[in-house]
Amino acid sequence: MTEKTFDGITDGITDETADEPAEARDVRAIREVVAVVERTQRAKDPDGFLALFHPDPLWTTAHGKVLVGYDAIADFTREVLPRADRDGEVTYEVAHVRFLRPDVAAVKVRQLHHGPEGDSEGTPLYLMSRDEDGRWLLHVGQNTAVQAG
Repeated sequence: MTEKTFDGITDGITDETADEPAEARDVRAIREVVAVVERTQRAKDPDGFLALFHPDPLWTTAHGKVLVGYDAIADFTREVLPRADRDGEVTYEVAHVRFLRPDVAAVKVRQLHHGPEGDSEGTPLYLMSRDEDGRWLLHVGQNTAVQAG
């Protein structure tokens, strides 16, 4: 199997064309999912966030809480996200994509929270899969807080 890796995701991806390679279209779609993660986190929108998930997901928060299955993730998200108490804004940037198969990708994300007390960073790893309709979905997530120093 040939492993395709995309670092610096914006390099080489320009206007959408009919003859664009499948990998470039998939990277664009994956980047859009991560952009929606950012938008839904900023808007404290649990339903928008949950719409990004595979029906049988696994998620681990930055604080180590393990959530198995859609219902567990939905319950947690609906409880925590709307009342998230944070000043500032959060950004998500795709740092690396590795296709494990044409329909499965490991996606490394750089998550920055810009707050009044300074910045903090997370480093999520998403395992994404493409469903039968061609949509890329969050299948597994592991977020890790980056420790200073």
